[in-house]
Amino acid sequence: MSVNSINLATGVSVVTSARLHMGFFDLNGGLGRSFGSIGVSLDRPLTELSAWYGDGFSAVGPSAKRAVKVAEKQATALKLQGGMHMRLVQAIPEHAGLGSGTQMSLAVGLAMNKLYHLGLVMEDVALLTERGARSGIGLGTFAAGGVVIDGGRGAQTLIPPVIARADFPEAWRILLIFDHAESGVHGAEEIEAFRSLPEFPADSAAMLCRRVLMQALPALAEHDLETFGAAIRELQERTGDYFAPAQSGRYASPRVSAVLKCLSDENVACFGQSSWGPTGFAIFANEAEAKDFQQKLEAQFSDQATLEFMLCKGRNEGALLM
Repeated sequence: MSVNSINLATGVSVVTSARLHMGFFDLNGGLGRSFGSIGVSLDRPLTELSAWYGDGFSAVGPSAKRAVKVAEKQATALKLQGGMHMRLVQAIPEHAGLGSGTQMSLAVGLAMNKLYHLGLVMEDVALLTERGARSGIGLGTFAAGGVVIDGGRGAQTLIPPVIARADFPEAWRILLIFDHAESGVHGAEEIEAFRSLPEFPADSAAMLCRRVLMQALPALAEHDLETFGAAIRELQERTGDYFAPAQSGRYASPRVSAVLKCLSDENVACFGQSSWGPTGFAIFANEAEAKDFQQKLEAQFSDQATLEFMLCKGRNEGALLM
């Protein structure tokens, strides 16, 4: 479609949010499907952008270069005539383990789709921008928010399917632990990590699948944080130790690791690292408890200038496209 056939004053806005990736539960793949993962949508940090028709592709604001790269990639694949200018109000931190790349790709791709009436759906954009290679969590949270479980990849899989979705309890709160001095494994390094790691034990994969199906999900439905946390901690420990050679330990950041040890010593029910990190997380039963721990940790780790603590909620709705 040509720019000349469209009202150039029309603009599109997209708001989408970060997600936690709590871990893969079948890294063995002996049943014909690999990976499979559980994650949750957050109410912040956000990626928020507006887009208009333009000559070529350009952007201003945080993560502007990434936004332009995504737009050019999709436009090239579609042989699109025309361009798009974007203004980013805020962006999920890059390479922090919060799914910034997938959310940016979907936001930019679907903004272009709406501007140019391309008739694409979210899955089309994911394929065009090469997202959802191993996990469908980011697509699932973009679509509907909440707690999402994807079924991993089989021989014919294009994008890992979402096989379960539930609301995140309204009362629960999530404390994010950032380390701004570290960056999670990504790109070629991530690809090489998956190639070089040994086979994941089948019995461990079987146990983790059981933990997710028969412990985490029922506990979530019953708002039982202790039991939900026990399942997530086991998932974190097994997969964290498996990925340790690629990320220099169970957790990517020594400073975040120290915070998580403190939370463990305090018998916090649910904590871990999101994706490749370095961002850590802890889940609390209510806001008062979460704020109390945030204040204690900020005081205890006040000498660690690169650490930042952010309190957020689960987000039980998908991205907004206006």
